[in-house]
Amino acid sequence: MTVGVEEEFHIVGLGTRRLTAECGCVLEQLPAGSFSAELHQTMLEANSSPHVRLADLAADIAALRRAATDAAARRGLGIVAAGTVPIADQGTGQITANPRFEHMRGEYGVLVSEQLICAMQVHVSVPDRDLAVAVAHRVTPWLPALLALSASSPYWLGTDSGYASYRTLLWRRWPTTRALGEFASAADYDQTVADLVRSGVITDPGMIYFDVRPSAHLPTLELRICDSCPSLQDVVLLAGLFRALASREADAALAGRAPLSVRPELLEAETWRAARSGLEGDLVDPATATPMPAGNLIRQLLAGLRPALEASDDWEQVTGLAEAALARGSSAARQRAARASGGLQKVVDTLLQETRADTDLQAVGSGRAPARNN
Repeated sequence: MTVGVEEEFHIVGLGTRRLTAECGCVLEQLPAGSFSAELHQTMLEANSSPHVRLADLAADIAALRRAATDAAARRGLGIVAAGTVPIADQGTGQITANPRFEHMRGEYGVLVSEQLICAMQVHVSVPDRDLAVAVAHRVTPWLPALLALSASSPYWLGTDSGYASYRTLLWRRWPTTRALGEFASAADYDQTVADLVRSGVITDPGMIYFDVRPSAHLPTLELRICDSCPSLQDVVLLAGLFRALASREADAALAGRAPLSVRPELLEAETWRAARSGLEGDLVDPATATPMPAGNLIRQLLAGLRPALEASDDWEQVTGLAEAALARGSSAARQRAARASGGLQKVVDTLLQETRADTDLQAVGSGRAPARNN
């Protein structure tokens, strides 16, 4: 399976550290094939190419981040990869000129004005659409663990939300978010999407925002539950984990093995807990519905994925990155530590620094644990 990544970035003023609607002047300096505007002019999206090797994916993402950072800096702006930025106000948002986005503003009201949030999506290649639909349901119980690894949005409009990923709570107010249910086939899934469009609640298949979904326009399975991650290492870790999950469950589906059955109510509880705690508290073990320290659950997930990770030659890389992530703690925890020592401006400075593309790519590619950030 090849793997690619879409990253959404916030744009902030380097002088004020405040969220700013300046996507246009950054985007005009960047190649259209790799970068695009989003719903708000406070956001910029970058799209990697698909890759087989995680080291190649890391190099691609680093180059995209470097290009975006350099383009922004020429305008006195900075690029932040995180679920939210702490210095912002609701009036900052400016809708990108686009008939679809204008319709969304009229239809969804405050949900659009408060959509000052950024996510990261991972695509893995699954050319058989029936298989993609089956795998999407099968991987769902483990997605809250991936959310916990990505949690980077503790602050909302200058206030500590009390959550590691407050973006998750904001995002899940939309009508087609949440965990994906079970479908008999791709035709069954596509009929449901068509019914949702026909209902008038959404306007097109692109507004299907489940935690994981078959892509509407590519032969891929798309992970959508994660916050944007300031650390490139964490992006690569999540890409490797999701590919291994998809590979394991594709093999199991083709072999006729039953998926882990988890009630939707428990899936929502799992997701809430991951958004609340990140890596700094308990998560919920989907197999037993019991609390488990986040590190224990991540390591349990790794152990279960070892055959798939070894098959793609990712075992050393992904385990090294996972241990480094657990040692660093979540971005949310690092942001709170930064605020305690220097206020919200230091939080933004920390996010700007982590987002820059000067990551030790050799460490990412080799599987050596990157140095811990103090």
